[in-house]
Amino acid sequence: MESHTAYLTFDKYWQILKRRWIRSLGVFIPVFLLSLLASSLKKPSYEAEGKLLFQRTNTISSLTGVGAEIGKLEAVAQDQKTNPLNTEAEIIRSVPLVQETITRLVLKNDKGMVLKSKEFLEQLTVKEIKGTDILQVSYRDRYPEKSAKVVNTVMNAYLEHNVSSRRKEAAAARQFLQKELPNAELIVRKAEAELAKFKDKNRVVSLQEEATKAVEVITDLQKQLGESQSQIANVNAQAEDIRKQLRMNSQQAVATTSLSQSSGVQDILKEIQQVESQLAARRTILQNSHPEIINLETRLDSLKRILQQRIKQVVGTTQPQVNGNLQIGALQQQLTTELIRLESTRLGLIGQVAALSNLQAAYKQRLNTLPRLEQQQRQLERKVQASQSTYLLMLQKLQESQIAENQNVGNASLISEAQVPDQPISSPMVSYLSAGLLAILAAVATMYILEVRDKSIKTVDEAKDLLGLTLLGVIPSFGKSKKYTRGNEELELYSSRLIVRDTPRSPISEAYRMLRANLKFMSADKELKVIVITSSVPGEGKSTVAANLALAMAQMERKVLLVDADLHRPVQHKIWDLTNTQGLSNVIVGQAEIKTAINKVMDSMDNLDVLTAGVVPPSPASLLDSKRMASLMQSFAVNYDFVIIDAPSLNVAADAATLGQMADGVLFVVRPGVVDSVHAAIACDILEKSGQNVLGQVVNAVIPQNESHSYYYFTKESDFQEYSVATTRK
Repeated sequence: MESHTAYLTFDKYWQILKRRWIRSLGVFIPVFLLSLLASSLKKPSYEAEGKLLFQRTNTISSLTGVGAEIGKLEAVAQDQKTNPLNTEAEIIRSVPLVQETITRLVLKNDKGMVLKSKEFLEQLTVKEIKGTDILQVSYRDRYPEKSAKVVNTVMNAYLEHNVSSRRKEAAAARQFLQKELPNAELIVRKAEAELAKFKDKNRVVSLQEEATKAVEVITDLQKQLGESQSQIANVNAQAEDIRKQLRMNSQQAVATTSLSQSSGVQDILKEIQQVESQLAARRTILQNSHPEIINLETRLDSLKRILQQRIKQVVGTTQPQVNGNLQIGALQQQLTTELIRLESTRLGLIGQVAALSNLQAAYKQRLNTLPRLEQQQRQLERKVQASQSTYLLMLQKLQESQIAENQNVGNASLISEAQVPDQPISSPMVSYLSAGLLAILAAVATMYILEVRDKSIKTVDEAKDLLGLTLLGVIPSFGKSKKYTRGNEELELYSSRLIVRDTPRSPISEAYRMLRANLKFMSADKELKVIVITSSVPGEGKSTVAANLALAMAQMERKVLLVDADLHRPVQHKIWDLTNTQGLSNVIVGQAEIKTAINKVMDSMDNLDVLTAGVVPPSPASLLDSKRMASLMQSFAVNYDFVIIDAPSLNVAADAATLGQMADGVLFVVRPGVVDSVHAAIACDILEKSGQNVLGQVVNAVIPQNESHSYYYFTKESDFQEYSVATTRK
């Protein structure tokens, strides 16, 4: 796949070279000759060179261990391809060092003016010697002594700059550390104060020990809670048993005990019992209406009211008892007392459980806050530790920078001074090579500019890629049309375009028959009868394609009608050598009948008819978009096997889009070298937006020399048949 892509790219460039080689050659030769002339006029140049050795760290710093990082040769970018020597080379080429060299040597140009930095740098070369830590410094000049002096001066200036820059770095570091050291000490104190304040506020001594102790206390409290809850359950069981025996709850037991021990209540009870006994005895002998009975009842009611009042005074309510028994025995008295005791014990245990629960909750809350407190403590401790480390490091670096500032060393040394050269560096071969390279670049630039400015479609491949339409046919070019002049008017022999009629066994005729076959296979379920042929711009040969396609279809002994619907620039009557007094426009407006307007163009081919355009109307679009035209199209489709419509180009008028709505499909003609990519794209956009059934494209007048060998164009019929079979298989 990669080799195929590379092959296509090479083939594309080869085609460009074939199209543009004449103009490129016209640029190559003058540029080459002018470059040689300029090289021959130059005076010989001499080049002196010297060498500098670099070390990653200076030797004294390595031995003392102080200031080893200052001036260390390391690349800033973390890239294996980055070389620190390149940075040093740019320093040597920097403007300050260049200006210092120019000043020391008082360098001047040919005009006697002080040499500019740009002119100096054009002659100065600083490069790395591969596989070493050495930079080679060279300078080119017409005077050998001058070139050697320049190189030595540049290297000495760089060595002085190297030492000075190292000392400046150490001094800058010392000043910075002296300025920042008090701030670092203040940060340490502030961090320590924050840690102490945190411990005091949260009562922190040892969070780890506190957490362990809290877990133990919570476990002990949980154990006590369990025991208390067990005791509550036991007391509840005993109280429930006594309540069942007494048939009263604790409140009623308290009230009953209070009433049984109240002398006032008991005395009234005794009187009530006596009155009730008397009332019962008297009712046996007296009636209820007897005054004595009434007096006893009245007395009984009074005693009961007094009883209720005394009960209320004792217990606060008149109905504290369950069974109304206000006199209990000794056993009941004991049970009642036990029930009251159990109730008191239960309330005490409940209070104890509540206290234990609150205490346990407090410990749990404290335990839950311990992780957050521990995290805050760790953060503060880390802050203290970091600030202390920073302070100690800055103090150490301050001492190192003070020592390093006093060191007068660098990491570069001179290993080879520049010697006065005795041989010039220029040679004829270099002149030829440089002239040839410059001429080739100019020629390539010319080809590129011409290719970029040329927006025309040049090959079949470009037409396929740009338009994205199915390629139905490729029509080779049959040479330039013969022309002759009559007065001031240049006329073309249109009759020479009928290749299928004049040379039926030529490759071009085979190409039209191939187009006919491809159209036949375009739709298997529906036959294409009415086909509109159009193009982007005039001059692409759409009328020629329409005429020859009609001939190719007529050779199949099918009834074919060729309609010239180009009412702007009709040419079918010229191709077929017919009169154009009556045609399509006359039939539409009713000035002529269809039978009289249609022409039989060939005596030997009765099944081919041609309907010329007729008189050119002032408004062709209104005629072609009329109901009469639609009716004619339906009539043509009924009476003929094939109808070929020669429509105007899409950039001339929208007639092709109108006719395409009435036809079975539109055939788009593209001619390389005539139409550009902009007009072709606009035409395809018009067809797409108007909803046309675009059958495909026909690339017309293809020049074989301009195509890659992925397409085959031959002059022999047998060879062209090979191309047709290959296209059909695709």
